[in-house]
Amino acid sequence: MAAGCSNSKDKAPAPIPYLDPALPVDQRVSDLLGRMTLAEKVGQMTQADRAAVTRDPSMIASVGLGAVLSTPALVPTDDTPADWANLVDGLQSRALTTRLRIPLLYGTDSVHGDNNLIGATVFPHNIAMGATRDPELVREAARVTATETRATGPQWVFAPCLCVSRDLRWGRTYESFGEDPKLVIQMETILEGLQGDGAEDLADPTRVLATAKHFAGDGDTTHGTSTTLAYKVDQGVTVTDRAHFDQVDLAPYVTAVGKYHVGSIMPSYSSVDWTEDGVGNPVRMSANKELLTDILKKKLGFDGFLISDLMAIQQLPGDYAAQVRASVNAGIDMFMEPGNAPRFARTLLDEVRAGRVPVARVDDAVSRILKAKFELGLFEHPFTNRGNIGTVGSPEHRALARRAVAESQVLLKNDGATLPLRSSQRLYVAGVNANDLGNQAGGWTATWQGTTGDTIPGTTILRGIQQHAANVTYSADASAPTGGHDVGVVVIGETPYAEGLGDVGNGHTLNLSDADRANIDTVCGAISICVVLDVAGRPQIVTDELAKTDAFVMSWLPGSEGAGVADTLFGDRPYTGRLPVTWPRAESQEPINIGDRNYDPLFPYDYGLTTARR
Repeated sequence: MAAGCSNSKDKAPAPIPYLDPALPVDQRVSDLLGRMTLAEKVGQMTQADRAAVTRDPSMIASVGLGAVLSTPALVPTDDTPADWANLVDGLQSRALTTRLRIPLLYGTDSVHGDNNLIGATVFPHNIAMGATRDPELVREAARVTATETRATGPQWVFAPCLCVSRDLRWGRTYESFGEDPKLVIQMETILEGLQGDGAEDLADPTRVLATAKHFAGDGDTTHGTSTTLAYKVDQGVTVTDRAHFDQVDLAPYVTAVGKYHVGSIMPSYSSVDWTEDGVGNPVRMSANKELLTDILKKKLGFDGFLISDLMAIQQLPGDYAAQVRASVNAGIDMFMEPGNAPRFARTLLDEVRAGRVPVARVDDAVSRILKAKFELGLFEHPFTNRGNIGTVGSPEHRALARRAVAESQVLLKNDGATLPLRSSQRLYVAGVNANDLGNQAGGWTATWQGTTGDTIPGTTILRGIQQHAANVTYSADASAPTGGHDVGVVVIGETPYAEGLGDVGNGHTLNLSDADRANIDTVCGAISICVVLDVAGRPQIVTDELAKTDAFVMSWLPGSEGAGVADTLFGDRPYTGRLPVTWPRAESQEPINIGDRNYDPLFPYDYGLTTARR
C-alpha cells in the first residue's frame, strides 16, 4: 500500500446522526424518531413524579420515561443543593441505560425562585414584580432563578404564570403579574431571563426550559363555576366571547410564542364556554383542540411542547382511555401523571394500536419533546453542571431579591409626609406578619401551600426594621405598653395558601382578620403616628381602617428578603411601585378591573405615591 494511504477499515465509523451535535436539531430529531419503537415514543410522552420512581426505579427504563417532576412535597431528604443534584443525576443515569440513551427532563416548580429548595433565593411573587413596572429587574430575577435551579439538577421549570388575574377572589392571584394583559406582556422578560435569547442559549448552565401557564383564561374564570373540591374560582369556567378572550386571555401567549419562543406551555385545568353559541357547553382546556392545536400550534406557530397539569386529564369525561384519547388528540404532548405513569403509557399504546390516536399525532408530540432535550444539550451533557451550585442563596442573589422587594412596595397613603421614617424615631411594631418568614413568602415556598413560621432562611420585616432603627419594640398582638413611642408600625396580612384552597369562599376572605383589626385599633389609637404594612398576595378590604392610619403600604409577599420592605420605609430606596390590580372598596365589588363601567374602587389600577430617597 502506498505511503500516506490508509485502509478504509481504519476509518472511524460515522457518528450516529442523532448523537452528532454538529447536525441541526431538526435532523437529529428526525433521525432519532425514526429509530424509536411505538412504546419508546409513548414513554417520552409520559411524566412520573419522584415518589413513584423512588418506589420503582425500574420504571424509568421499563416505561422509557420522558420526564420526572418534583412537586413541592417531593424533595430530597436533606433538601440541599448537592442532594438535589445527586437525585436528578441518579435518575438520569438510569435513563441512560435504555436502548437509545434518551436523557430525562426533570421539572420543578420554580415560581418565585427555586422555591422547593431550602436555602434558595426566594423572590417576591409575581403580583409584586408586576408592581415594580421594571421588566429588566424581572429578567434579572428570572436569570437568578434559572441559575440556582439548573445548578442543582432540574433543567425545566413550571413557570411563569402568564395569567391575567381578573378576580381577586382567585387563590392564585399572586401568581399573576396583574389584571391588564399589557402589563403581563411587559413582564414577559421573565421568559428571557429563564430561557435566554433563543434556543441556542438553553444549554447554558444559567438557563432552564420555561413553561408558560395556564393556557388560557385561568385568571378570568367566573366565581362559583369550579367543580373541583370546594374551589370557587380556580379550575372554573371562563365564560367569554372570542373577542374578549383574544384581547385579555390569549394575548400574553401570542407574545410568549412569537417574541420569546417559550419552550413549553401548560394547558389550564379551567374550561372555556363561548357566549357566541350559548352558555352551558364549556370545554375543558385539556380537550380543547380548537385552542391547543388550531390556535396555539397552527395559528400562533408554537413549536414547543404542551405539558398537562397534574392529573388534569382525569377531569375529562369518560373512562381513562377516553380521557387519554381526547387529550392526546386535542394536542397535549406530555402527560403529568405522577403516580399513574405506567398505566398512562399502556393506555396510550392501546389507543394508538386500535387506531383511535393517530401515529402521526404521537410522532408530532415526541418530536417536540426531543427538540427541547437537544436544545438543552442533554444528549451531550446529561448530568448536572454544578459549577454554579455555590451561588444558591448567595449574598449577590439575595441583594437582587432585596432590591425587588423595595421596588415592589406600593405607597397608598402618606399623610403629612409620614414616610420615610427616621432611624432616630422610637418605633412600636405589631403584628404576626412582621416576624414570620413563612407568612411573608406565601404559598409555593418549601411546600405547595406554604407554611407559617421559620421555614426558609431569610430576613423578616421586623429584622429589616431593626437594621435601620435602634429603638424598636415588638409585640405580635400589641399587648406590650405603647407609651413612649413616636411611631406605630402595624404589619397585617394573610397567611399562606395556594391555588383553589386560597379561593375566597373556600375558607378565605378579602376582609382583615379580627387580630389585624384589633392591632390597628390599639396601635393607631394610642400612638400619634401610625403606619400600616399589608403583607398579602392580593388587596384586602381596608376601607374602614384606612382613616385610622397616617401611611399605608402594600408590601405584597416579599419572599426571603424582608429587609427590602424596611429599605423604602426608611428612605434608603424611594417608593415607586404602582398597583398591578384594582383595589376594591368591598369584597362585593369583585370582580372589578380597569376599564369597567361604573369603575369606583378604593384605589385604581396603576395607583401609587412616590417618595424621594432620604
